[in-house]
Amino acid sequence: QVQLVESGGGSVQSGGSLTLSCAASGSTYNSNVMAWFRQAPGKEREGVASIYTGGGNTHYADSVKGRFTISPGNGRNTVYLQMSNLKPEDTGMYYCAQVLGRLVTGNPLSQVAIFNYWGQGTQVTVSS
Repeated sequence: QVQLVESGGGSVQSGGSLTLSCAASGSTYNSNVMAWFRQAPGKEREGVASIYTGGGNTHYADSVKGRFTISPGNGRNTVYLQMSNLKPEDTGMYYCAQVLGRLVTGNPLSQVAIFNYWGQGTQVTVSS
């Protein structure tokens, strides 16, 4: 069984920074992509950032480009999301997701269904 555990969420004021962490455990030897999604109340889940764990290619939502950075930890089982210049519209539950054993090409954020493992989420609240 694969488990993803997020941490690092919290409450900050507009303009502040947070770093989220995601640690994967279990049989993750064939990890291809790790990503962060978020969901605000009453809104659909949206892709925020993704990284190919082999080559390191990254993709970002337009709304976070230049403010968020996704980066790998040791091996293919940890990923971070550094968030700076946070805005109230960044508020939401942030989920870590992973693709294992599936072929992925292009921008993973537009292929939500390909992610086969998800964490429980960590809340980020940005106040104005």
